[in-house]
Amino acid sequence: MGRKSRTANRVEPYLLMAAVALAVRLSVIPFVYRDWLDPFVLEHWAFGLVARSIVSGHGFGNVFAPNTGPTAVLPPVYSYLLAGLFKVFGVETKASVLAALSLNSLFSALTCIPVFLVAKKAFGERVAKWAGWGWAFSPYGVYYGADWAWSTCLVTLELAWLFWWAWRLEDSSHTRDWLLFSLFGGLAALTEPVVLAVVPLLALWTLYRRRRNGQSWTAPLLAGALGALAIMSPWLVRNYENFHRFIPVRSGFGLELYIGNNGYSTRWVNSSLHPNHSDAELHEYERDGEMAYMDHKLQQGKAYIRSHPGWYVWMTGRRMLYMWTGYWSLSREYLKDEPLDPPNIFVDTTMTILALLGLRRVFRRDFSMGMRFAIVLFFFPLAYYLSHPETYYFRPVDPLIVLLAAVAVAGGVKREAPSPQGLNPV
Repeated sequence: MGRKSRTANRVEPYLLMAAVALAVRLSVIPFVYRDWLDPFVLEHWAFGLVARSIVSGHGFGNVFAPNTGPTAVLPPVYSYLLAGLFKVFGVETKASVLAALSLNSLFSALTCIPVFLVAKKAFGERVAKWAGWGWAFSPYGVYYGADWAWSTCLVTLELAWLFWWAWRLEDSSHTRDWLLFSLFGGLAALTEPVVLAVVPLLALWTLYRRRRNGQSWTAPLLAGALGALAIMSPWLVRNYENFHRFIPVRSGFGLELYIGNNGYSTRWVNSSLHPNHSDAELHEYERDGEMAYMDHKLQQGKAYIRSHPGWYVWMTGRRMLYMWTGYWSLSREYLKDEPLDPPNIFVDTTMTILALLGLRRVFRRDFSMGMRFAIVLFFFPLAYYLSHPETYYFRPVDPLIVLLAAVAVAGGVKREAPSPQGLNPV
């Protein structure tokens, strides 16, 4: 009885990790939240502008300026979540900003759970502890949880769970598990559509493994496709009704391509060409409407790439280096605007090296698991190499980088990683 009682009362390590991670992030918020109350920041806070439009009864729109109508520049999930906070705590008030940062801190802290579970199942208790605590105190996890009122922390949590879930589905005998997985995957896509670059591939790898092992795969494939379509179709239909064309979640790729590919290379993106910072661009957006504006930006970006192929190849290489190391330039002029880049370069490069060493070790011991990590690391940043990066774009992959770094630091990978157990019936 005593042993059973102690087992029943045992607190799972990941719960302590998540609690400590949350406390750390919440303790940082009082030092940084005021930046989000700056009138200039509020004026250009895209999610805030759309949330304000929703709360004021004008619907999902007005992303760059008032009275510009419906938009598909942003995906819906975080915008509506923020609108709910505005409804309760007031529109862009101190209380609503604190609530948004606290919620993001919670999302970031909860990411400890899938990180620990994946690491323990695949690599053992020792690696799991290193990975879970590594994420709890990760500089990027803390910073973006406490000081980034954006969708980043939510999609980071979603991607970590989807990675775990896609692996667990390998031995699941329940088709409904695939349906639930695809529903959650569709929700993540409506949070940030970049997950569509990796989640379907993770699912396809699982289906390939099932087919190779003689397990059913056609029913899971159909259930997954139907689930994703079911949850995403209302947004796709809404966009078609408003803009009379199919839009795969977001409409802004043309703008993103243009502001990253126009001859400017002092930084990774020419923000002065964005409607948030250019009266001329905002006027064009208001005059022509969102679709015509985005079509024009796409044409401008493609035209510059076609006429400057050498520059584009060079910039693509710089963007790749930047995303993995944090390095863009060390010139005095550049560092005046980015004074924290030197320590960031050290942390980012160190984590990348450790993660690649960990990935090498995983591939040597468990090729299938290594492929899962490789899919995310290779495909997630592809669109940003081609258009432009931002410092927070790669952050949803950080938990997996921390996990691989833990493999490199903490030692071995199970030589014969056991097959994941099937999901419990829901």
